[in-house]
Amino acid sequence: MINGFFRVACASPQVAVADCENNTKKIIQLCKKASSDGVELLVLPELAISAYTCGDLFLQQTLISNALVQLKKLSKATAKLDMLIAVGCPLEKEDKLYNCAVFIFEGSIIAAIPKTHIPNYRELYELRHFTPGMPTLSSYSIDSKTSCVFGTNIIIDFNGVHIAAEIGEDLKAPYPPSTRHAQAGAQIICNLAASNEMVAKADFRRMLVQSQSARCTCAYLYANAGKGESTQDLIFSGHNIIAETSKILTESSPYTDGYILHDIDIDKIKANRKQSTLWAAPKKTNSYEKIMCANTKKTNKNHTIIRNIPTHPFVPSNKEKREQRCAEIIAMQAEGLAKRLTYIGCKKAVIGLSGGLDSTLALLVIAETFNRLGLDVSEIIAITMPCFGTTDRTYTNACALATSLGVTLRTISIEKAVRQHFINICHNENNHSSTYENAQARERTQVLMDVANQVNGIVIGTGDLSELALGWTTYNADHMSMYAINASIPKTLVPHLVAWFANNAKKESLDDKDTYFNLWTVLNDILDTPVSPELLPPKKDGTIAQKTERLVGPYELHDFFLYYVLRWGYTPQKIYTLALKAFSTNKSQIPPYSPESIVKWLKVFYTRFFQQQFKRSCMPDSVSIGTVNLSPRANWRMPSDASVSLWLKEIETLC
Repeated sequence: MINGFFRVACASPQVAVADCENNTKKIIQLCKKASSDGVELLVLPELAISAYTCGDLFLQQTLISNALVQLKKLSKATAKLDMLIAVGCPLEKEDKLYNCAVFIFEGSIIAAIPKTHIPNYRELYELRHFTPGMPTLSSYSIDSKTSCVFGTNIIIDFNGVHIAAEIGEDLKAPYPPSTRHAQAGAQIICNLAASNEMVAKADFRRMLVQSQSARCTCAYLYANAGKGESTQDLIFSGHNIIAETSKILTESSPYTDGYILHDIDIDKIKANRKQSTLWAAPKKTNSYEKIMCANTKKTNKNHTIIRNIPTHPFVPSNKEKREQRCAEIIAMQAEGLAKRLTYIGCKKAVIGLSGGLDSTLALLVIAETFNRLGLDVSEIIAITMPCFGTTDRTYTNACALATSLGVTLRTISIEKAVRQHFINICHNENNHSSTYENAQARERTQVLMDVANQVNGIVIGTGDLSELALGWTTYNADHMSMYAINASIPKTLVPHLVAWFANNAKKESLDDKDTYFNLWTVLNDILDTPVSPELLPPKKDGTIAQKTERLVGPYELHDFFLYYVLRWGYTPQKIYTLALKAFSTNKSQIPPYSPESIVKWLKVFYTRFFQQQFKRSCMPDSVSIGTVNLSPRANWRMPSDASVSLWLKEIETLC
C-alpha cells in the first residue's frame, strides 16, 4: 500500500461445473495475473472451486472431498504471490455442508467464512444443500496437522487494512453481515457471489453494492460467477463491481472474465469515519477474531495510481451533471438569501459591482432571489466604485450587467476620498504597498455599508471560498458584509455558475431580445476577464496589470489542495502525489505543472491557509453549499495562531 492506496481485483474464472481441478487451474492463472498487476487482494466468486450450479452433486462426497484437495493445491500454488486471496469453496464441518469464503495467504488457508443467509425461493434452493453460518467462532480442520478459524465474525488485518467477507445473498438481507463487519472495523467488504442474470437485475445489483458501500463507509468488492456455470435454468454474466463509499469505481462488462482492478483509498474511508459520529462508538454485538497478515513484498513506488483524479474536484466533469449541480447550488444560494431577507423584513440589497466574476455571480443570485420572492429587482442597488486600478473593460461590463438585469445602478468614484485618506494618514500615493491597495477596499466597503443604511437594505458580500482559504481579502473591507452569498463557492466553480446563468436566462423574463443578447454578451466577456482585485493602476494600454494568480498561484491548484486538505485531511505527501497524477496531462496548463511548481504553490497554500485563519474566525453568515466550507459556525473550527511547521517540514521532503 502506497500513500493509503490499496490495490484490489475481482475476477470470474471460466469454470466447468463439478470439475474442481480444472477450475483451480483457471483460478491459479488469474491469481498470477493479479499478482503481476500488483494486486494485494483478489476476490473470486462464490463456490468458484466447484462451480455454483452443481445442484444435488453437492451431496456427493466425491465432489466435496476433491474441492478441499484443490483448495489446498491452490494455497500451495500461490504461496509465493504474497497476495491475499478470497475464493468460494464448499466445506464440510461436523456433518454439515457450508458455502464458504476462504481466505488464503502465503500458502496457508487462514480463514473460512460461511454464508449467513441461505436463499431458498424461486430459482434458488441452496438450503437443500447448505447450512447457514453463525457468528460463533470455531476451528476448521484442513487436515490432521493444520486448521483455520471458522465463522462469520472474522476480520483480516492485512498490513493495517481491515477486510471482511459476506457471500451472495447476504447483501440483500435486512441487516447484512457486512453492516456489523463495518461496525467492527472492516474497511473492505468482499462479496463472493453467484448472482444469475435477469432483465434489469444488473441495475439492482449495482444499486445494492453502491448503497451498502455508502452505509458502511467502506470499499465493497463484488465478485460474481460467470462463464462456465450451467445454463440449464440460469445464466451468469460475471458482472463484477468495485465500489467505495457510495461511488462505483469500476465494473466489468457482462459475459467476460470479469477481471477488474482498482486502487482503494483507505485514507478516504478512515477520514469519512473519523468525521462522522455514526462511527464514534461501534456497535459490538458479537466478538470478532482478527487475523494478522503482513505483506513482505517490496511494492513498486513508481506504479501509476489506478484512479481517476479530477483536476477540478469541485466541478463535475460530466456536462449534464454539471448543469444539475449549478442549478442546485444557485437554488441553495437563493433560498438562503431569501430566508435572511424575509426574516429581517428587508426588501433591498446593496452590492459592490466590479465587473469581475464573483460580484457578477452574487448579483445574478440576488436577482434570482428577488424574482423568487416577487420583489422588484430595481430595489437591488448595484454600486460600481471606480478608482486607480479600474479598467474600462470591467467598468463597462459592470454597468452593462446592471442595466441588463434591470437593477438600480450607482457609480460612486472613490478616488478623491482615498486620496484624502492618504493625506490624513500621511501615505505617499506613489507607494503601491498593501496600504495603497487596502485603503481602496476599505473605502468601498464603507460606501456600501452607508448606502445600505440610507436605503434600509443589507450589504451582500461577494468573496468566494478560495479567497477565504488563501486570505485573499482585505480585513474589514471586502472581507465583511451582512450576508456572504458566495462564501462556500470555490473559485473554479464560479465561472460555471455564471455560465449557467448565461445559458439558461429566459428571453421572456427580460424586456426584449436585445436585452437578452446584451446580458449573454456581457456575461461571456466577464467570463473571459482575468481574475484581479484591480487595486493597482492598469497598464499603459488600459488592460489589467494586477492578476491574482500570478501573485498567489493558480486557483485550480489551490482549489485542488483545498478539497483534499479540508474534505479528507490528507497529508502534503498524498496531496502532492494526487496532484502529479491529476495535472500530468492538464490541458489548461501547457506544459503541465511541473513537480517543482506543485510543491511551490502547495507551500504557499499551507502558509496562507494557516496565517489567514483570523479572517475566517469572524466571517459573516453564509449558506453552506457543500462538504468543504470554512465557516467557523459550520464545517471548520481552527485556532487563529496554529503553527504550520509540521506541514511545511513534510513539503520540504517532496520533489
